[in-house]
Amino acid sequence: MRAAVLHETGQEKLEVLDDVEAVGFGPGKVRLRIRATGLCHSDVSAMSGILPQPAPFVPGHEGAGEVIDVGDGVSGLSSGDRVLVCWLPACGACPSCKRGQTQLCLAGFMNAGTPNFKRPGGDVFGFAGTGTFTEEVVVGAGCAVPIPDDVPFEIAALIGCGVTTGLGAAINTAEVEAGSSVAVIGCGGVGISTIQGARVQGAAQIVAVDPVAPRREAALRFGATEAVAPEGLADAKQRVTGGEGFDYVFEVVGKSATARTAYEHTRRGGTLCVVGAGATDDHFQVNMFELFFDEKRILPSMYGGGDVLRSYERAIALWRAGRIDLESMITHRVRLEEVNDALDQMRTGESLRTCIEL
Repeated sequence: MRAAVLHETGQEKLEVLDDVEAVGFGPGKVRLRIRATGLCHSDVSAMSGILPQPAPFVPGHEGAGEVIDVGDGVSGLSSGDRVLVCWLPACGACPSCKRGQTQLCLAGFMNAGTPNFKRPGGDVFGFAGTGTFTEEVVVGAGCAVPIPDDVPFEIAALIGCGVTTGLGAAINTAEVEAGSSVAVIGCGGVGISTIQGARVQGAAQIVAVDPVAPRREAALRFGATEAVAPEGLADAKQRVTGGEGFDYVFEVVGKSATARTAYEHTRRGGTLCVVGAGATDDHFQVNMFELFFDEKRILPSMYGGGDVLRSYERAIALWRAGRIDLESMITHRVRLEEVNDALDQMRTGESLRTCIEL
């Protein structure tokens, strides 16, 4: 079958091959036919080495498609079912799951070191234990989440990660209060979803911050009350909050420099929510006096900070009700053969989310 493969970490181009085979099917597993997948910045980060991922690998973790076959012991799924791919399924039995923090379950990571594919030249991994830039993939049954018939595959793919992460950061993790002031630094797909989450929560002012003009323009369409380049954030803080700082600031870039900027623009007693996934050697620093004296809450948000299955259901309900706009987030639709062009667009910062149709 066809798949897009990165041969070595640090390479910028994927090679679309037709000699890739999905492996690992058996008890507790399902084989999926991928119909649509999103190109997320986390895929780019894995390719560059910012996020740890063995190579060679097939990128992609936002996917949706149909069940082809189910292994022994799998219940609740049948051939032909429409599903989205959950890259971080909950096991239901670990301490995190028992505490209700299923987004912190590590069971899914246990399979990240096991190859999902093979070629005549050897094994190939799947990003985040999945790898959706391919026509078929074998995953654990918990990774295949049924979706209603009225949810298009491309919408389901977005819900599988970016939408859930952004909405959840505002709703689950930060618990944005109605009437509050919000700033969102980084307005790609996850940042736009964070803006929509803050709007759903009733935030009065939502300032979008991004260096790329098309993203700023898009942020206004998705609910931001104003949008500024990074150099305009200090002025926005003065105008919107009287210089006090925002009630909530979301860092959706994954860099210590932007996290520090976010911290400095959060009011005393306010909330800094870190949503971006960064590198292990990039350290965020605060001094002990400001940490104590300013009493700012620093809240990381992993995969939306809540039960992902419930978050999927909520996203679908909000989409059906017209409370969030997911169709407009898909700014590019490409075929698998065009994936490198889509990568180039993402690196320039222009697109919100590219949908790869398989």
